[in-house]
Amino acid sequence: MHLVSIDDHVRRLLPAQVAYVCSAEQDSTDPHLIVQYPAGATVKLGPDLLRAPRPNRLIYTNDPPNAELLLSEELGAALAEADVFLVSGFNTIRDAGMLTERLDDLRRHMRRLPAGALVVYEDAGFHVPALSALVRERLLDAVDLYGMNEDEMQAYVGQQVDLLDAPTMVGHLRALHQAVPARTLLVHSGCWALTYGPRSREWRDALCGGVTMAGARYALGDDFTAADYDVVGAGPVNPAGARFAVELEALLGDEVCVVPALDRDVPRPTTIGLGDTFVGGLIAAVVRG
Repeated sequence: MHLVSIDDHVRRLLPAQVAYVCSAEQDSTDPHLIVQYPAGATVKLGPDLLRAPRPNRLIYTNDPPNAELLLSEELGAALAEADVFLVSGFNTIRDAGMLTERLDDLRRHMRRLPAGALVVYEDAGFHVPALSALVRERLLDAVDLYGMNEDEMQAYVGQQVDLLDAPTMVGHLRALHQAVPARTLLVHSGCWALTYGPRSREWRDALCGGVTMAGARYALGDDFTAADYDVVGAGPVNPAGARFAVELEALLGDEVCVVPALDRDVPRPTTIGLGDTFVGGLIAAVVRG
């Protein structure tokens, strides 16, 4: 794990078996404000009453160290022993010159990755949307799996997308691949997760791992065990997501692999960190083989 900031809270919360490097020269504490809310939550805005159609969260970012994303000189040595490398976090940098410098620095460290190491890139909402093109220009040729959530996909295709309409999704995925010509695209949503590309079917077990991990966090929060993970993974799937999976795979064949999300109906779900948890579950499944 590469950190750009650290304090005693981070040290206390990191599992003992997690090795890390850190570029920070001193401790700092930079808390975010994240507001989590359930389906049906209401807010009165003037004369209007806004009602949440589904559980979600609002993130008010406060992360100065990540806006600079200094890389530790120890990163290359860590990568020399890595089987899988997850890249993310460049979305908060606002300056093109700084971003270029960081990406060039990252590529220098990545030259130490072993042959055959898997590189996963997880997109995010760029604070300066135009800078996402710079990341693709500098990294895309080194990335095996290029991931994003449904909001980021819709930003790339330039329109709202019906996430359960398989025939129109065919066109959206092709448009997405034109915008992001990655070897394999990954899109994860609340109803399903999919990979798109010539080798998509190879990712089915990894998609299941991501869906299960995110489902466990959604239902149980931080406090779940390996046994809980197995129970959640054996549970029912989202019926609309399952229908979509069958329809889209029938239309695109081996170009796509779709795994429906799990159907977890809980009164107070955890909505913070689900995308991160999905990616963590996907990578864990890859490592387990």
